[in-house]
Amino acid sequence: MGPIAIVFSLGVLGVLFAFWLAQDVLRRDRGTPEMQVVSNAIYEGAMAFMRRQYGTIIMLALVGCVVVGALIAAVEGDTRLGISTAVSFLVGAGCSALAGFIGMYISIQANIRAASAARFSLDGAVQAALRGGAVSGFLVVALSLLGVAAMFVIFGGMERPDLAPFQIVGFGFGASFVALFAQLGGGIYTKAADVGADLVGKIEVGIPEDDPRNAAVIADLVGDNVGDCAGRGADLFESTAAESIGAMILGVAVYAIARRLNLPNPEYWVFFPLVVRALGIVASAVGLLIVKAREGENAMHALNRGYYLAAGLSAVFMVVAAQVMLGSIWFGIAGVIGIATSIAFVLITQYYTSGTARPVQEIARASLTGPATNIIAGTAVGFECTASTAISISVALVACYWAGIWGVAELGIKIADHSAGVFGTAVGTMGMLMTAAYILAMDTFGPITDNAGGIVEMSHQPESTRAITDELDSVGNTTKALTKGYAIGSAALAAFLLFSAYIDKVNEIVCKNFRDPSGLVDIEKCVDPRKLVAVDLANVNVFVASLLGAMLVYLFSSLAIRAVGRASQSIILEVRRQFREDPGIMLGTSRPDYTRCVDITTRAALKEMVAPGLLAIAVPIIIGVVLKHQAVAGMLMVGTITGVILATVLNNSGGAWDNAKKYIEAGFMKDAAGNVIGKGTPTHAASVVGDTVGDPYKDTAGPSLHVLVKLLSTITLVMAPLFIG
Repeated sequence: MGPIAIVFSLGVLGVLFAFWLAQDVLRRDRGTPEMQVVSNAIYEGAMAFMRRQYGTIIMLALVGCVVVGALIAAVEGDTRLGISTAVSFLVGAGCSALAGFIGMYISIQANIRAASAARFSLDGAVQAALRGGAVSGFLVVALSLLGVAAMFVIFGGMERPDLAPFQIVGFGFGASFVALFAQLGGGIYTKAADVGADLVGKIEVGIPEDDPRNAAVIADLVGDNVGDCAGRGADLFESTAAESIGAMILGVAVYAIARRLNLPNPEYWVFFPLVVRALGIVASAVGLLIVKAREGENAMHALNRGYYLAAGLSAVFMVVAAQVMLGSIWFGIAGVIGIATSIAFVLITQYYTSGTARPVQEIARASLTGPATNIIAGTAVGFECTASTAISISVALVACYWAGIWGVAELGIKIADHSAGVFGTAVGTMGMLMTAAYILAMDTFGPITDNAGGIVEMSHQPESTRAITDELDSVGNTTKALTKGYAIGSAALAAFLLFSAYIDKVNEIVCKNFRDPSGLVDIEKCVDPRKLVAVDLANVNVFVASLLGAMLVYLFSSLAIRAVGRASQSIILEVRRQFREDPGIMLGTSRPDYTRCVDITTRAALKEMVAPGLLAIAVPIIIGVVLKHQAVAGMLMVGTITGVILATVLNNSGGAWDNAKKYIEAGFMKDAAGNVIGKGTPTHAASVVGDTVGDPYKDTAGPSLHVLVKLLSTITLVMAPLFIG
């Protein structure tokens, strides 16, 4: 069986496995009638928002498709290239939207199954939540893989593997386009509802989280699905698509040399990224199937066992694939380094966001003296965690770079060290992405268990059931945080890859007249002065573009956070109004108007997502048109680095603030006399304020920065012809 056949076979297997998981989840018990009433309300709110959000996104995507295709055709003077780019853009956008929508639908169906299972056992609840999350995980990864592979074949990749990767970059741009708006809209929705529910409910009125008397509670539960499920699914879809295409582009340089030397199967250098991602689906499936939570055990341990097995199998598959396809163990080592880096990011994120570690406990203790010291401690934790992130990525990049150089040298292929080293980093990135399906399953586990807790609370289930869902909710906060760490880690590792892919794309355009007898572009003989070898930061245009790239990251984050603030103010005023005008709500004799809060949050999210989204798309294009292609390279490099660091701060500080609140709510905080300092105390109120500050950090701006980092790369790859002077 050839490499492409393996890719399609395992991709289809991934889709079938996702549908088997969906069937397994849907056959489980749906709980009591009271539980079903709450679940149905969440379902209706989520589907209403998704229909309106994706209706808006589809309209924007259609406009983007036409504009991108027309610009490419006009600049390149090639109508066929313009049409192919527009089509690949639209397919990428459609697949991204489909993956997010289906995954969110199953997660909503899984929340009541997890809540019902929690009445009987911990393992049953874990299985329902994790498998429900895995539907999204495997669909996202499999559809991304099949989409890239199909576009590659359709655009002639089997005949000209050196040209097809450049022609399908529109697929990655389309996926990034949808992911940006899906993550922004979902993130604004979920945090506006969450902030409004917490500040009025917990602090002003003094009722528990997910109390049915809180008018914003249904909107809050809906938000978990549209932000953390659909938004993150679209995020990782575009990550895997864009980074795979970038790795294939970098493989073209080695392919060209291998073909000139008449080495066997030179096309394997282009196919390799897709093959190892396909093998990662198998590894993730095996890891998922062995998860079983023992009664009395921390559920995080069960999830970790599955993850470590998936990572171990991925390492074995990577080494074998590298030896068989590329002929050097050094590329297998580069891939294993990428897998080890993903484990490092999981451990780093767990350390900074888990209630069992020093940072979260430090924030909880700071709450004893009020919200100001809580916020100071959380901010410090966010800044601190950038050190371990930057060091891990730096070590991984250098190690993968040299592994690539040694691998090419072992094979006797004469190619520039830089090209060989960059391909090594591409293999490392593919290694990191091999466990993406399992990681996304753990991510979606979080909102499913959060919703399960809300269903249990609102339907007045026994305290023993709530104890299980509370434990799983705390674990879910950690899994959501580690997925964000994983996403930004893969973005950081891929930053060098995608930056180099942009340089290769520019050189492929400007050197198209310098071809060898076989029709391959000969970069070494190209003497066009526009050719990019290095980026000169002393060039004023490059420096200015780099400065603007860093500015874009902060301005984008400001707009996203401000959007949550404005939307949450509307919810706060509405919840206060309902409590004030209908005293029966607090007495339990009247039902709050949940629909009103859902509608306010929906309208606010759809309105507020447009400005930061358009800013992210417009700025790189304006910089490229005005300052040209070398300046864009500077913007891409500095903007990506800045985005990775800021996203790390936002993700981990927000996650730490959230679990510091959970640490206090679980009764782990005690005074000097050993008395529990828990819910309803000033210390708890201070932790709620800190958690509220962290909400738009970790669930709106931080995750949206993951997408922005990749969008900078995909938009510059697609629009490169427009930037070349």
